[in-house]
Amino acid sequence: MAKSAMSQLEQQLEVIRKEAYDAGYAAAMQALREFAGRSPNTTAAAVVSRGRKAATKAPSTTAAKPKSTTVRKSQSKAQPTRPQRGSNALLITEVLKGARGPTRAADIRKALQRDNGVSIAFTSIRHALGQLAKRGEVKASADHKEWRYVGNGAD
Repeated sequence: MAKSAMSQLEQQLEVIRKEAYDAGYAAAMQALREFAGRSPNTTAAAVVSRGRKAATKAPSTTAAKPKSTTVRKSQSKAQPTRPQRGSNALLITEVLKGARGPTRAADIRKALQRDNGVSIAFTSIRHALGQLAKRGEVKASADHKEWRYVGNGAD
């Protein structure tokens, strides 16, 4: 008898979960349809006001919305922008030009943080060093842990 009561309870819970999921999905799709039907000028204000209303009505039913990572031309100038393509290689080249002899990636990273206030991931540093090596601007040590500037490969 206890097993049948538990199985009935589990079935009822599953039905409730499915109904809640379906209701949330339908609401999200309706919001997307309304969002797509608006003009670009009113869309952002409507989304902000709707988000505030939804948060005050039912905080448990609202899902966290992922933030947009796209950069639009209409954004204010105060927001930081992405660095230009190839800027990591240029920064690393400048560090290596000023270095006295072979330099490790960790030292390059420290110099960039100290001198330019730029924090670059080690993987990005290694990628830029690989690009510079293909161009013949830098040369790696035998173990590829230290790098030195050798000049432009076109010389």
